[in-house]
Amino acid sequence: MRSASGDSDAVLPWQLIRQDCHGNRYRVGSYATRAEAQHLAERLSEQAEGYLVEHRDRLAVHPEHADGGRG
Repeated sequence: MRSASGDSDAVLPWQLIRQDCHGNRYRVGSYATRAEAQHLAERLSEQAEGYLVEHRDRLAVHPEHADGGRG
């Protein structure tokens, strides 16, 4: 899995997010393309529900929810 940090955010704009039953959101990884992130979301969703893909621009509204408040 690829993860973005620092300057890489501009290169990896697609975020794979896990949302639990309480509405808590956690960033699982960052990806260069939507297709790459969506492929992993579909694979993970076979085991558990709650995975979605968002562009990082959408996360800017509530960034504290994207990584569980750890970032």
